[in-house]
Amino acid sequence: MPEGFKPDLSKAVGHRYPDDFVACTRRDYLLYALSIGVPETELRWLYENEQDFGPLPTYPLCLLIKGDHWDVVDFAERWHAGGPLPGMPEWDINKMVHGEQSIEVINPFPVEGGRFRAVKTCRGVYDKGSGMVMDSVLDLYGEKDGVHYCSMGSQMFVRGYGGWNGPKGPKTIKYTPPNRPADVVDKFDTARNQALLFRLSGDFNPLHADVNLAPMVGFERPILHGLCTYGKAAHSVLRAFGDNDRLRFKSFKARFAKPVLPGETVEIHMWKVEGPEPKTDGVIFVAKVGDRIVLSNGYAVLHKETPESKL
Repeated sequence: MPEGFKPDLSKAVGHRYPDDFVACTRRDYLLYALSIGVPETELRWLYENEQDFGPLPTYPLCLLIKGDHWDVVDFAERWHAGGPLPGMPEWDINKMVHGEQSIEVINPFPVEGGRFRAVKTCRGVYDKGSGMVMDSVLDLYGEKDGVHYCSMGSQMFVRGYGGWNGPKGPKTIKYTPPNRPADVVDKFDTARNQALLFRLSGDFNPLHADVNLAPMVGFERPILHGLCTYGKAAHSVLRAFGDNDRLRFKSFKARFAKPVLPGETVEIHMWKVEGPEPKTDGVIFVAKVGDRIVLSNGYAVLHKETPESKL
């Protein structure tokens, strides 16, 4: 830990950043579906004139960083949109990796895309010994209609910034796979250029492209975005247990356990379990590269049937 590093949690926790604005179009949906490995046979995600066309339910996660335009963006600048978190000393953004991510659908995302108001709030800063966790939630609202579309919880792990005697954070709910073979196993053969493709959806963190930076922060070469594997896992769950119907997708969460290197094959193991509420199914999942777990503590909730529109 850098000398003198001591967050002031009374200022940090509960801070709501100034509203940000993000935007997307149908073209972004198409690119995202391609970049997470959706096969060409599933045109509902890949062809805007298909009858059931719409965005994959995890697409809004791209808007965590993307912004409201379509050029390449500076990752550090976008991460700090809304200004610094009060009470936080300076820290090295290159030491940050994605720890956990959740997304809950409040209303189905607009098929045509649009412009959205992004409301980000710090929920906690935790001392994990080897590093710290910064826990935040970002809610997306339609700029014109005011509709609350989704809520996305992110935990970012910053290596080397622990040990300041801070709170450890709430105990994590464990989603242990049942003691039986997986109900469905799906494979994602990542390409060597997978990260270079996925970054075009808005996350231009150099860690996923810069061959000189990656070894400096502990990786042999640029790693695949955790949200790429995450998005493919969500697609696999929805296809296996939700009839590939985006309206049946309710929530999805997972922990990023180990990085994936572009070119590796990811296996997604899925078990259907009882849902947390009536008319829902739960799905526990784990993603692996060989014996190495890359997504752990995965849990999805799907509606048993397509719900009636609330709009």
